[in-house]
Amino acid sequence: MPKLRRFVDPYLLLLTGTVVLAALFPARGVGASVADIAVTVAVALLFFLYGARLAPSAIWAGLAHWRLQSLVFASTFLLFPLIGLAVSAGAGALLPDDMVTGLLFLSLLPSTVQSSIAFTSIAGGNVPAALCSASVSNLVGVVLTPLLVALLIPTAGSGFALSSIEDIGLQILLPFVVGQAMRPLIGAWLLRHKTLTSYVDRGSILFVVYAAFSAGMVAGVWTEVSLGDLTAIILLDTLMLAVVIAATTLLSRRLGFSTPDEIAIVFCGSKKSMASGIPMATILFPASAVSLTVLPLMIFHQIQLFVCATLARRYAERAAARTRAVEGAGEAAEVAAARAPN
Repeated sequence: MPKLRRFVDPYLLLLTGTVVLAALFPARGVGASVADIAVTVAVALLFFLYGARLAPSAIWAGLAHWRLQSLVFASTFLLFPLIGLAVSAGAGALLPDDMVTGLLFLSLLPSTVQSSIAFTSIAGGNVPAALCSASVSNLVGVVLTPLLVALLIPTAGSGFALSSIEDIGLQILLPFVVGQAMRPLIGAWLLRHKTLTSYVDRGSILFVVYAAFSAGMVAGVWTEVSLGDLTAIILLDTLMLAVVIAATTLLSRRLGFSTPDEIAIVFCGSKKSMASGIPMATILFPASAVSLTVLPLMIFHQIQLFVCATLARRYAERAAARTRAVEGAGEAAEVAAARAPN
């Protein structure tokens, strides 16, 4: 199992199982109404917990490194959307409209928090900067991602009507602000019970996925998906990730960042958050379209884990090799000094 975890995210297996469950037993009628209410509660709970756990000091601590933060921000909310526009334009003749929308939607999302920091740590990168970048990305993304969706995907939410803005305020912003306000009271308790909060986080996402794919099954949208569609999404997701990783690596080196800073930039600037993306999609897109819209994001999530796990190990191996080289040079110098005549 430890070896399997290196290549397959167990949570993705749960997500896959949830999709299968929704395919076999979709929520219908009264069950669908109950599921809609439960999804609203789950999304609000998700962002409440995130607000309660996010320390404002963690954001301000890394802001002094403005060049690094600016590059990560530009990669997440400028470079990625430009790539998403290009890819979605090219995929228009290959994929159903909802999947094309999903490719563009994932490019507009904020970065992940946990995996960005974890991979930066494994690779020997600048962890405080990564923590700040990922936190700011998610905080800003709560507002910026819906605005970008309104600008670039005008069909989302029926032209991003006032009701959509109200839903975002009530289901995302308000719970987040309340969580921040409650942080002095419950923040320490949440940090001591990370396993419990992790179950709540992931369980909420699983439930949202079940509701979204149930709606898709009832509406019959999955009759539009073929093996060719899935293959195309995998290839396009991989292409988007490869371009961003190559661009952030090249820019980091051209701009003279240190290797630890480069690692933080690459891992924070190339990630997209499924934890934020799926709840947002349930608000911004029609229920019948959500399952196909989030499919590119779900596939991208697994691809980024595969690629970044491999990249993190390579960074770590290079750092270990440099350390051994330095230690070897030091030992050789000591030997030479000992043999030298007095």
